[in-house]
Amino acid sequence: MKIIAVGMNYAAHNKELNPSLLKPREPVIFTKPDSAVQSSGRPFFIPDFARQFDYETEIVVRICRLGKHIDQRFAHRYYDAATVGIDFTARDLQTKLREQGLPWDLCKGFDNSAMIGQFVSINEIPSIQDLHFHLDIDGKTVQTGWTGDMIFTIDSIIAYVSRFFTLKMGDLIFTGTPAGVGPVAEGMLLQGYIEDRRVLEFKVK
Repeated sequence: MKIIAVGMNYAAHNKELNPSLLKPREPVIFTKPDSAVQSSGRPFFIPDFARQFDYETEIVVRICRLGKHIDQRFAHRYYDAATVGIDFTARDLQTKLREQGLPWDLCKGFDNSAMIGQFVSINEIPSIQDLHFHLDIDGKTVQTGWTGDMIFTIDSIIAYVSRFFTLKMGDLIFTGTPAGVGPVAEGMLLQGYIEDRRVLEFKVK
């Protein structure tokens, strides 16, 4: 199982990170190892190698069949479920790596950096590109998103990445985060929702 993630897929988030960031011409792709996966209900332990760890709430889709060079028209056949996930980012380390022109692996792919909620069947979702999702911390909504705001749709992402990677059953695709990211601290309770359905819950320790 592999995790493929999309960066800079919501214009408002790009602006909050850097007002000079423009809409990318192609999806910005990075990967996480399988050791990054952490399931809903299990805590996120703050690592000691950076000072600031930010939550990035995203819709995650699960690949359900083998695919390579997938035509965008048929991409919807290759995922069967979606959930809310958190792409944790060691923000100060990311800033340092960016300044040096280095890859993001260390700030994005560390252990337990990919929190995964309970999956919802695509059959229970009216439209994957018309999903509202949000994250609550200690009962207060801190980040909201709508998949209709994506720069690159989920089907176009699948078509694009399948040019480079063979997609296999169980692979996960993090589809990008909207504006509203922020740091976590010990003791926080994070809860993620698709529409009004809670699919993710864990504490920070």
